Amino acid sequence: MKRTFPVTLALWLVLILTMWNLLRAWTALAWSGVLTEFSAGLTPALGAVIGGLWVTIGIVLCWGMWQKKAWSVKLLLGTAAAYTVWYWSERFLFQYPRPNLVFAVIVNLGLLVLIFFAVKSMSREAYEQTI
Repeated sequence: MKRTFPVTLALWLVLILTMWNLLRAWTALAWSGVLTEFSAGLTPALGAVIGGLWVTIGIVLCWGMWQKKAWSVKLLLGTAAAYTVWYWSERFLFQYPRPNLVFAVIVNLGLLVLIFFAVKSMSREAYEQTI
């Protein structure tokens, strides 16, 4: 059975964010001296740990979505909520100035709507498979 379009988009979104956080973790380790000198926010070690945590969650979520596991629906919802809270708290606490606030809100809401439709589609597929 093929995946629906929203589920495929959500899977690609998880893959892109996983790769983004892998790059972020690697950059935090490779450029720790420069980041320590010029950054007033997170320490490079903390940035690498947070990036590694999101990479681990992303890999588990991608695998669960790819294998069409029932628990991936709840993990996708929880991860989307946690990633949104983390993104906005990091943006407001450690980033100054905060350019493009309206753009960030619109993109974040659009991605949450996409994830909502993917979750609904995944839940429906799981229900239909049990019948």
